[in-house]
Amino acid sequence: MNRRLLPRLLLTPAMATLCLWMIVPLVMTIYFSLIRYNLMQPDQTGFAGLENFEYFVTDPSFATAVVNTLLLLGSVILITVVAGIAIALLINEPFAGRGIVRVLLISPFFVMPTVNALMWKNMMMNPIYGVLAQVWMFFGAQPVDWLTDYPLFSVIVMVSWQWLPFATLIFMTSLQSMNHEQLEASRMDGANYLQQLRYLYVPHLARSVAVVVMIELIFLLSIFAEIYTTTGGGPGDASTNVTFLIFKQALLNFDAGVASAGALFAVVLANIAAVFLIRMVGKNLDK
Repeated sequence: MNRRLLPRLLLTPAMATLCLWMIVPLVMTIYFSLIRYNLMQPDQTGFAGLENFEYFVTDPSFATAVVNTLLLLGSVILITVVAGIAIALLINEPFAGRGIVRVLLISPFFVMPTVNALMWKNMMMNPIYGVLAQVWMFFGAQPVDWLTDYPLFSVIVMVSWQWLPFATLIFMTSLQSMNHEQLEASRMDGANYLQQLRYLYVPHLARSVAVVVMIELIFLLSIFAEIYTTTGGGPGDASTNVTFLIFKQALLNFDAGVASAGALFAVVLANIAAVFLIRMVGKNLDK
């Protein structure tokens, strides 16, 4: 009895702290989502029921924000998975300076999101002195104002650039555990590279792909700094996602009740996605 009780007693402070850290903010969010709490209208108080949720989902920007969120998630995940596998396969074979190349490939992941956004905004995508503008002018073309003409695409590029090293690192690690004897046997049997890629590399990377998709999806649902720093959700709502819409309701409209309702919507959305992804990862691990 004591052997079972003692470990539980020792874990109790840590578990209690963790539960408080998770549950208290969630309970407060639920509370604020059910009351009228607009800082610009302090006289309007009381129980609101589902009014805040109805106001959030009927916001003219809501449908656009959901679509933009799905496009952002799908595009970034597709780019990072495909490009990550390609880069991992490219640097998998030994060559001079491979260690330095690997460090350089991984380094963008450690750049802070705000710094990443400012770098792309001022150094790469500026229509006057940006690197892309100089390339366009070198070929005699008119520079593109990326953040104005293609705001969502610009955000996708920024986020993909930062998350690509993470996917590449996972895939590089997975490739290191491949059975090289099996690869050598396939070469002796006359299999070309495309056949090895289809029947050996891709099946081996299936678990890694599932892990990358799950982790990226959870974190990409909360993309905010890149949008706030570059496009501000615009022009109009062209680059507004669910996270930025919640920010607009909370700090631009000063409506904490509606913002809390939006936050709960985002939590539900993230949990639905996590359930499907965990099942997908579980199936891959069982193979």
